[in-house]
Amino acid sequence: MIKQIYIKRDICIVIHIILVVLVIPGISSLLLFSIVFNYISCKIRTNKQTNKMDSESNELRQRQATFSKELHGQHAGEKTGMSALLSKNNNAQQEAVNKYLRLWDGKTDKDAEERRLEDYNESTHSYYNVVTDFYEYGWGSSFHFCRFYKGENFQAAVARHEHYLAHMAEIKQGDLVLDVGCGVGGPAREIARFTNCNIIGLNNNDYQIEKAKWYAKESGLQDHLQFVKGDFMNLEFEPNTFDKVYAIEATCHAPNLEKCYNEIYKVLKPGGIFAVYEWVMTDKYDETNEEHRKICYEIELGDGIPKMFSVDVARKALKDCGFEVLVDDDLADNTDPVPWYYPLTGEWKYVQTLSDIGTFFRTSYFGRKFTNLMVSTMEKVGLAPEGSVKVTGALEEAAVGLVAGGRSKLFTPMMLFVAKKPLDADSTTATA
Repeated sequence: MIKQIYIKRDICIVIHIILVVLVIPGISSLLLFSIVFNYISCKIRTNKQTNKMDSESNELRQRQATFSKELHGQHAGEKTGMSALLSKNNNAQQEAVNKYLRLWDGKTDKDAEERRLEDYNESTHSYYNVVTDFYEYGWGSSFHFCRFYKGENFQAAVARHEHYLAHMAEIKQGDLVLDVGCGVGGPAREIARFTNCNIIGLNNNDYQIEKAKWYAKESGLQDHLQFVKGDFMNLEFEPNTFDKVYAIEATCHAPNLEKCYNEIYKVLKPGGIFAVYEWVMTDKYDETNEEHRKICYEIELGDGIPKMFSVDVARKALKDCGFEVLVDDDLADNTDPVPWYYPLTGEWKYVQTLSDIGTFFRTSYFGRKFTNLMVSTMEKVGLAPEGSVKVTGALEEAAVGLVAGGRSKLFTPMMLFVAKKPLDADSTTATA
């Protein structure tokens, strides 16, 4: 359907060229032929390049899907946490860890950044191949931070954070909604229950898609939820498809925020809303400050992010795409008595309820050290696949950087942007 739209548009352009040339006195038929021929030749070259890119993309997807089966085995969606980790193929796990960490060599110069940016698809796929089980073990099925209120347990706070985004996006019953970077579908399930909408979750990781589908079926939400493989830098949905789009701490993996937001703009209906909790470095961050850059690198390394962008880059990207920004609010910039990063601190004073003790222990400093020791022991005796300790080490670096970035307010995981696509928007302008 998308290709048919562009073919019709190209025919119209050729007709307009002919009409313009015909009404201009003195234009020869030879010149007319030359103009049309050059335009068609250009389009043929462009289509060949597009077909080549499509072929390369399909090849990459097939390779990733095959590798995922080899690594995680059959019925991978049904396994969670440590049981999932212990069932991995050892050789494939080593390969996945190496793919994730191979470009993280401690360098932060421009060349090192460019290499990570170019490899964003493969490195992100590899990252979630090796960390998803740890995330589920420590955090649950919604892989994001949130604000906490006194007396509020961990799971309630996470759900409220998701409900708030759905509210700000004005998601309502019957809406067709795109979840960009859906993880294992935790937020999608919660928002579908909350609003009775229909959600398509987009993910570039085959393992997480399989788990998301299994959870949806187990929750009885399979009629409201669909999960598909895709790249948010090249969305393949038809223009003007979705009523609403949201992203929760996912588009930080994009190598270029403007191109990513541009793709979202394209598939959103005119008048539709895009709401995002974005990971960004705040106005306090100074890239030339060595300590600041160290904190930023720890977050990038442990969270598989090719480059953390500043809040100004995100703001400009939204506006340059054509969005009307309705809300621009750092939800982490507050004086909450319980900070958003409390689960990573190891400070028991922040624990709100008895039900949080297990989660807090697993995610706290001491809990992470215990997990690292346990995984190290299992790896040595052959129970856990080789490379697992490297993963827990990277996640520990992330935790240190996140807490330091949160305390100093150099970093926020919940920069809330709510943006609207104008009613008179032309969807084709976003891809020009």
